[in-house]
Amino acid sequence: MNVVANHDASILIVDDEPANISLLERTLRGAGYTRLLSTTEPERAIDLFAAACPDLVLLDLHMPRIDGFAVLERIARMAPPQVRVPVLVLTADVTLEARRRALASGAHDFVIKPFDLVEVLLRVGNLLETREAHQSLANKAIHHERETGLARIETLDRLAVAAEFRDDETGAHVERVGALTGRLALAMGLSDEQAALFGQAARLHDLGKIGIPDRVLTKPGSLTDDEWTIMRTHTTMGAEILTGSASPILRVAAQIAASHHERWDGAGYPAGLAGEAIPLAARITCVADAFDAITTNRRYRAARPLNVAIQEIRTHSGRQFDASVVRVLAECTVEASARAS
Repeated sequence: MNVVANHDASILIVDDEPANISLLERTLRGAGYTRLLSTTEPERAIDLFAAACPDLVLLDLHMPRIDGFAVLERIARMAPPQVRVPVLVLTADVTLEARRRALASGAHDFVIKPFDLVEVLLRVGNLLETREAHQSLANKAIHHERETGLARIETLDRLAVAAEFRDDETGAHVERVGALTGRLALAMGLSDEQAALFGQAARLHDLGKIGIPDRVLTKPGSLTDDEWTIMRTHTTMGAEILTGSASPILRVAAQIAASHHERWDGAGYPAGLAGEAIPLAARITCVADAFDAITTNRRYRAARPLNVAIQEIRTHSGRQFDASVVRVLAECTVEASARAS
């Protein structure tokens, strides 16, 4: 008999008849399966399933207290469809109604009692082979989705650098703002994962500048009112580019792009949001963006010392900037200066 078998697979057997379990265990062990769990109590089957995460379940339909249909339905709710565990139903009920109900509840195949042991092994092998193939496809899909998502983020990141390069001859502003945003978020008590997410997303804060004409973006002098109106559209343009993605990074980036020029007092743009109505990621990026702008050379002025930058930002704390973010910026800057000296 040629049976395709994954002998590393974990198999859970649920049958209220000890003799049936004993027969199935001997048969499966004889075929090379060693990771076997079993119970004659259907109530315990749910706990075993949750704890062991088996690769296959052999399940009797007609049991006292909780029947196999109820067990099937509870198992089906415990795992998402992409990792759904196959269930081989063991039953003496050959009626069409029972088979339909079992299939509707999540069963994948049937073995009729009394068992034909060769058939049991063939069906077990087929179900495990199918599960392995599905898992392989799911893993490939997840990998492809991750690779595609990273490529999309990297493409937008490169666009953000290209847009900033037109306004910053080093093109490094987006990298510095992203790094500082991540550090501030971490210092404010966010988790490592959330701080890293904010930092990555903040790199896209000025993505909308790709749509601003050079005559406005690279103008060396002051902007006219009309030019300021055009410049301010980089927030909404960036948000429009980033909105609608399933990527957590791009969702946060869309918030930052839209709101990093909002003010704590509500006098910012484009929506006039105030206080905590402004997303936290945008409030942090706003401070990081201002700090970097003050401390680096721009076309219209030279870089200013760190203490001057901190003082200027503190002057606008509670009006333009979230005071809690400003406080953390000052603390981080003091610590950095102490380490440098």
